[in-house]
Formats: sequence, structure tokens, C-alpha cells
Amino acid sequence: MEARIKLENVSFTYEEAEEPALKNVSLQIMPGEFVAVLGHNGSGKSTLAKLLNALFIPTEGTVTVCGMDTKIEEKTLPVRQRAGMIFQNPDNQIVSSIVKEDVAFGLENMGIPTEEMLPRIESALSAVHMNEFADKAPHMLSGGQKQRVAIAGVLAMEPDVIIADESTAMLDPSGRKEVLDTVRRLNRQKGITVVWITHFMEEAAQADRVVVVSDGQVVRDGKPQQVFEEIDTMRQLHLNVPHMTELAHQLREAGMPLPHGILTVEEMAEEVMKLLCPSK
Repeated sequence: MEARIKLENVSFTYEEAEEPALKNVSLQIMPGEFVAVLGHNGSGKSTLAKLLNALFIPTEGTVTVCGMDTKIEEKTLPVRQRAGMIFQNPDNQIVSSIVKEDVAFGLENMGIPTEEMLPRIESALSAVHMNEFADKAPHMLSGGQKQRVAIAGVLAMEPDVIIADESTAMLDPSGRKEVLDTVRRLNRQKGITVVWITHFMEEAAQADRVVVVSDGQVVRDGKPQQVFEEIDTMRQLHLNVPHMTELAHQLREAGMPLPHGILTVEEMAEEVMKLLCPSK
């Protein structure tokens, strides 16, 4: 199976910068994967996101998205159609005064005929559970609802990849859960590849795979259970781990024989119950 996204020895340097923001990064993401990307501020993770959407072109190396080299100018629009980007602030992505018109914006730019647009808009709004708001004004919506409209705008273009660059950073906990649940459901039901850039460890714990970026390089790449068990390494990288992983680590140090790889409250409760009630 061919990788949906492939970076081969990719470096990127901003104009007038002395050091590259990304240094010799090689990475493959397969169809249908949900990959979380972590890194401290200035690590290069947002630069990586923009390279995947052809907003940036690599200074060195090659970025291939859905089989297309992002350096080829004629491929820029097709790349952005196949790999949709959700930004941190939905207000920067919403351009119309009516929800359904905002979802239509990308389709209009693609030159999609009106008769084809309407079912795409309805399907995209349905996928994010926003049909009842189709005729509402986006500025009247909550932050989580606005972000779902932004996702619908991307979905209407029928992408193979969704790239979310800190798309829950400005939301409250309920809004973050709303958006993450929506994207995870689309990943599972429609097989859309997701690159989820975040600084929330509990979000990353729900991914299939975690990639950690530091000083412009990929320093860790594996399943969440593997990456987050390296607690000392994550601290050295100025990153946290999920709360339950940290608690399990502390309890093991205190003598409780908990297994490694605990990420969630549910997993913690299950393992504690096994210790308290071994016969059950």
C-alpha cells in the first residue's frame, strides 16, 4: 500500500532565518491512519503541517501528498483539494455570513457545478451534525460549532487527508471533545487520513500513532502507549504525558504492580479493579 503522505529528507528554512525550522525529516503516513504530532512551541510541528498542504514548499527534499510532489506548481490546487487544512482559529477560516454558504466556498473555488454542490454541502454538514445550523450566521455559533463548520468546509471538498493544526487550542474542554470526536468518527467511518497537531496529551493518546518533533527533527515515532511510557524523555523534550500515564508511573514507583501503557481513566480503573478484586 502506498503512503498517503511521504516526506523524504525534508528541510525547510524561513527567509532570513539562520537555522532551518525542519531538518532532514523523513516520514510516512499510511491511508486511514490517525497520527498525532507533538512538540513544544517552536519545535517545527506547524511548519510540518503547512508543508503537507503545500502552503510551504520544502527548501530541500520532497513532500509527496496523495502521490503528488508539492514542488510542482500545477499540483498545488489538487494537493489542497486532497489534503484539507483546519486551522487553530475557526474565525480565520470562515468567510461567509451563512453557514451553508461558507461550506460552499471551497467548492465554488474548485468550479463544482451548483447541482453537485448542494448534496456535497448537505452531506458535509450532516457528517459534523450541523444540518440544523445551515441557515444560521456563523458568528452566532459556539467555538466548537464554528470549528465543525470549518471541518464541513474541508469535507465538502472530499479530501483524502485532514490536517488539523492546533484546531482545538482555542476551545474549552467540551468544544475540544466535540471537534476531536467529529474528526475521529470521520477517520473511522470514511477512512480519512488525519494528521492531528496538538499540545493536549489526552488528545494525542487517542491517536493510532504519535510523532514527536523537537528542534525541527522527528525524535519519537510510535504507538501512544510506547511514546508516553518514556516519561523522562518526554520531560526532557518539555512535554507532558497523559495524566493517567503519570499517575500509573507514580503508583508503580510506590509499589503498586500496574502494567505499562495506561493512557485513560477507563484503563486505570480497569487495572485497579483487577488488583482490588483479583477473582473477578
